[in-house]
Amino acid sequence: MSETESTVVPNFLDENREITQQCKDLIPTLPLEKGWLSKHLHQYQGFWHTTRQLQGLLSCQNHFQAHHTDLLIVTTPKSGTTWLKAWTFSLLHRHNYHPSAQNHPLLTHNPHFLVPFLELDLYIDKPSLPDLSAMPSPRLFSTHMPYVSLPESVTQTSCKIVYLCRDPKDAFISLWHFTNRLRPQTMLPNSLHQAFHNFCRGVSLYGPFWEHVLEYWQKSLEHPDKIMFMRFEEMKLNPEFVLKKLATFLGCPFSREEEEAGLVQEILKLCSFDKLSNLQVNRNGRLSSGEAHRAFFRRGEIGDWKNHLTADMIQQLDAITQEKLAPHGLRF
Repeated sequence: MSETESTVVPNFLDENREITQQCKDLIPTLPLEKGWLSKHLHQYQGFWHTTRQLQGLLSCQNHFQAHHTDLLIVTTPKSGTTWLKAWTFSLLHRHNYHPSAQNHPLLTHNPHFLVPFLELDLYIDKPSLPDLSAMPSPRLFSTHMPYVSLPESVTQTSCKIVYLCRDPKDAFISLWHFTNRLRPQTMLPNSLHQAFHNFCRGVSLYGPFWEHVLEYWQKSLEHPDKIMFMRFEEMKLNPEFVLKKLATFLGCPFSREEEEAGLVQEILKLCSFDKLSNLQVNRNGRLSSGEAHRAFFRRGEIGDWKNHLTADMIQQLDAITQEKLAPHGLRF
């Protein structure tokens, strides 16, 4: 980790910034735990948030008005968010920007800039509410918010949700690496054993992991036309099939001519881990909120947990997953 990467505190971690009166009044009433990145995590509506994330979430709940044509990408942290944003942006804008075009926005902008987070970007730290009226339809946003915390307009309109999850063992390892990479120098690294203990207890960013996944899984079964449930592993193992399925769900299916012209493969090539991670903008750039772009690209592989977890850890995580998800038909 470079010195500049560790000393720049992202907006959503800066607890020295002023917070709203609503957030000040709420925090003392909430359960408190030690944070992975910041000093504290607060449990709101059953899930854990940093102070700044909580403020962004509250502002989003109070003010965001979803349109019927909006598209919302929802993920648990470190489940392939950056990759899914690139896929979705490329699909929706392929008629304006061919994936092989030299002026494609993904070549010069990080996917998190092109598909902004609601609570971590648009609503977290603005002197006034964001003006979203100029965004062309369909508007494309993202969030890590659990289903229970989504703004009412999202659940009450016909806007679509694409939910992406990942094997909890890989999600945990990726989250542990990511949080230690962004952890301020004033805080010692979070040990694997301490992070594992907290993750299993459900005390992690937007955790508990299993409850987050289960909410969206159940809602996707109830409303398959509104919520598409995706798995990182399926994106890796069968990308063409999943990309075409995603395009159909979003209302922009590939035509026969597009498929014959190799457009599916062109989009997958543009959005590949190797392509995105080696772009100049993602090697040296930084989000407006403070995070280095390269922090979002580590390995992007399946099964990295095998390099870190002990047999006992694997057994414990698998047992929790079996207990909480298997009865509902969801297995990893």
